[in-house]
Amino acid sequence: MTPQDASKMTREVCAAAPIVPVLVVDDAASAAPLAEALVAGGLPALEVTLRTAGALDAIRAMSKVEGGIVGAGTLVTPADVRAAKKAGARFGVSPGATDALMRACEEEDLPLLPGAATASEAMQLLERGYDMLKFFPAEASGGAPALKAIGAPLPQISFCPTGGVSPGNAETYLSLPNVVCAGGSWVAPTDLVSAGDWAGIEDLAKEASKLAR
Repeated sequence: MTPQDASKMTREVCAAAPIVPVLVVDDAASAAPLAEALVAGGLPALEVTLRTAGALDAIRAMSKVEGGIVGAGTLVTPADVRAAKKAGARFGVSPGATDALMRACEEEDLPLLPGAATASEAMQLLERGYDMLKFFPAEASGGAPALKAIGAPLPQISFCPTGGVSPGNAETYLSLPNVVCAGGSWVAPTDLVSAGDWAGIEDLAKEASKLAR
């Protein structure tokens, strides 16, 4: 898979809804009902971060949920890429980007949303062929004003800001012409997941799916 093809596919994933849930799944048993609630609420693209022991099992379970597009987040090494693809991930997300990581994704045909926080990082990824990027950590890197400033000289690059995005600032990010969607964790709060309150999560997803962009 070429970087150009990868960016085209990740752009399509990002365009599916204004918010991509960023999920830290501790118990894989909750993965399927969590995915079903989010998809029912209008958020089909799901990023399961590889931060827990059950993350790969969660991806396996979520990949079987009808209407869902499950990806693996926090990809750092080529081994992460291979494990995520084997588990059923349809796209990958990384906090940054390395040659080894991008090469692994290209070899495994796993569309990658690579992370960038500066104009130089974004330009380096564009030079390789990636024009759909993750802006991370969004708030710590200057928030929407910084992303707007980067967009002025680099209008050909689109972003999914993640890191500190919340209901209070999501629409500000989504109003930028270089933002396709945003990543957020508030749609699947730990207390609701632990309680199995799938109706509550579906309601949060419905609200997020209606955010203007």
